[in-house]
Amino acid sequence: VQLQACGGGSVQAGGSLKLSCATSRRTSSNNGMGWFRQGPEKEREFVAGLDWRGQNTNYAESVKGRFTISRDNARGTVYLQMTNLTPDDTAIYYCAVARRAWMGTAAREVQYWGQGTLVTVSS
Repeated sequence: VQLQACGGGSVQAGGSLKLSCATSRRTSSNNGMGWFRQGPEKEREFVAGLDWRGQNTNYAESVKGRFTISRDNARGTVYLQMTNLTPDDTAIYYCAVARRAWMGTAAREVQYWGQGTLVTVSS
């Protein structure tokens, strides 16, 4: 199973980026999907998740109101629109496919991980 994430890069504080992660429809169509991140010298943490239909979403408090997660099941792709970025958002972002129809906040709920894409926000 391959999850191909892209869209990372370097931006200044206040800027925006949109991440995307493609996988096969067979892999993800009935599963929740989401994003986690791991900053420098930090543990991996939940960022955002949504159910298999993309109708119910969940966000970490630190990104609420700034990040938006969505999915296109026809393409087997999950997106993360990030706005008003701050240096604290600097991290490697990992897309994830859940073990079930809903993406929870714990890493143990992830069935498949993407390879990660680096986001760097400068002040």
